[in-house]
Amino acid sequence: IYSKEDFGSLHRYKADEAFLVGKGKTPVGAYLSAEEIVDLAVKQGVDAIHPGYGFLSENTRFVELCEQAGIAFVGPPSSVIKRFGDKTEARQLALEFNVPVVPGTPSAVSDLATARPFT
Repeated sequence: IYSKEDFGSLHRYKADEAFLVGKGKTPVGAYLSAEEIVDLAVKQGVDAIHPGYGFLSENTRFVELCEQAGIAFVGPPSSVIKRFGDKTEARQLALEFNVPVVPGTPSAVSDLATARPFT
């Protein structure tokens, strides 16, 4: 896939097939068009999506859409992304399994006084 701004990009020409996404959106918005990307994948008979990094690779909704469409997501399932997307919950999970973590608080910090000892 490519955005309008990436029309001349190398990845578009090196791919066997390339499809424009996000018409009328910003370049970033085009690559974040989860529903449009999954709809396109279904129409093209895609059986797997590798999200690369950034953009949709940690987007729970995108992974859920892939799962619902029967498209393999090359990465963790939505349940794992959902759990590890919340850094406080990820920290608690690591502690439950005795994984070493850097010193910090057991919950989100909302004021400077709580954060100061960790600076």
